[in-house]
Amino acid sequence: MSNERAVENPEVPVLPGQPDSTPDVIDGVAFARLYGEPLFNLPNDLYIPPDALEVFLEAFEGPLDLLLYLIRKQNFNILDIPMAQVTLQYLEYIEQIRMHNLELAAEYLLMAAMLIEIKSRMLLPVRKADTGEEAADPRAELVRRLLEYEQIKLAAYELDALPQVGRDYVRTQIYIEQSMVTRWPEVNAADLQSVWADIVRRAKLTAHHTISREELSVREQMTSILRRLQSAKFVEFSELFDPSRGVPVIVVNFIAMLELAKETLIEITQAEAFAPIYVRLSYAPS
Repeated sequence: MSNERAVENPEVPVLPGQPDSTPDVIDGVAFARLYGEPLFNLPNDLYIPPDALEVFLEAFEGPLDLLLYLIRKQNFNILDIPMAQVTLQYLEYIEQIRMHNLELAAEYLLMAAMLIEIKSRMLLPVRKADTGEEAADPRAELVRRLLEYEQIKLAAYELDALPQVGRDYVRTQIYIEQSMVTRWPEVNAADLQSVWADIVRRAKLTAHHTISREELSVREQMTSILRRLQSAKFVEFSELFDPSRGVPVIVVNFIAMLELAKETLIEITQAEAFAPIYVRLSYAPS
């Protein structure tokens, strides 16, 4: 007895003029099931769009990427690009993408126009500039852009090769029981020294300056100056001041000297300009 088995399917209607796709005797296994029933032949009215399955062997990020691909694939010298051959290949690719996506082809058409312009300029006779120098190569600007793009692309590949979280490795997460014994970190002498230096630095920023009040008498300073002048005929002006006693004492001492001069009790003399200034007691009238 053979492996053939009969299949009866009274629930599936057969359309007029259409042969039954389910044969009475089947040798093999069905390649699909439709609503739970085995399907052994494709329906005659099945429509598959022509672009239902598209395979892209190469994907380009833009016009420069495509142009660089054509140059590197054929081992062309990027400093001496054969514009005729590269332009022809570039236009063939644009023709393919124009039929599927016109908006995408617009950006590539702009580069195609630039390639055609460069090719046309290379066909013209070379003319020297007014300065006597040779004219620049029409391909120079395109070569510069291609080299810069290639450097950026290689840098992007190197960055992509670096390990990334979630793609190349996963961070380990460890659950720690809250009931575990607390382990304090170890502190060495260098850490204590650093913390102490930081505290001292902050203390200096918040230091307060206290101004104390000192009572000074102008009369007492006047008496002191008169006693000093009684023991000497002439005293140099700077010798009557003591800088070690501070600025307030010097100010009061100077005010006392001005009061004595105002009351004509002392005389302040100078022999000539820039000469030392002397102080002496005033002479009493005879």
